[in-house]
Amino acid sequence: MQLRIHTDGGSRGNPGVAGGGVVVFHGDQEVYSNSFAFGTKTNNEAEYLAVQKALEWLVEYSQENQVKSAQFFLDSKLVVEQLSRNWKIKEPRLRELANDCWKAVVSLPYSVDFNHVKREKNADADLLANQAMDAAED
Repeated sequence: MQLRIHTDGGSRGNPGVAGGGVVVFHGDQEVYSNSFAFGTKTNNEAEYLAVQKALEWLVEYSQENQVKSAQFFLDSKLVVEQLSRNWKIKEPRLRELANDCWKAVVSLPYSVDFNHVKREKNADADLLANQAMDAAED
C-alpha cells in the first residue's frame, strides 16, 4: 500500500490563530482526513504541526495495515527542504518540531518522502486548515 499524504498549516497573523489539515489517499480513495486547531503559532510552526499530526496518524495506521511507502505533499517549500535535510534549521522551535517528525519517520519500516507542491495542488488540506482556524476564531 502506497499512501499520498497532503498536509497544510497556517496562521492568521504571524503568530496568530493557527490550524492544520491532513488528507490521506490510497490511490484515488481518501482513507483519512482531519483538521486541527493549534492555538497561537507562527505559520511555519503550523506547517510542521500538520506534518506531525499526519505522522502520528501514519505510525498508528501502519501497525494494522501493510503500508509500503508514504509520499507527503506540502505547499511549504521551507518545511519540505528542512525535513528532507536539504536546508539548515536555524530557529530552535522549528528544529524541535523537525526532530519530532524525524523520530516518527525513522520508526516506520518503509520510505517516507517530502515533496513540494503548488498551493492549488493542496486544496483539500488547505480547506481543512482554514476550517480549523475558523472554528478557533469563533
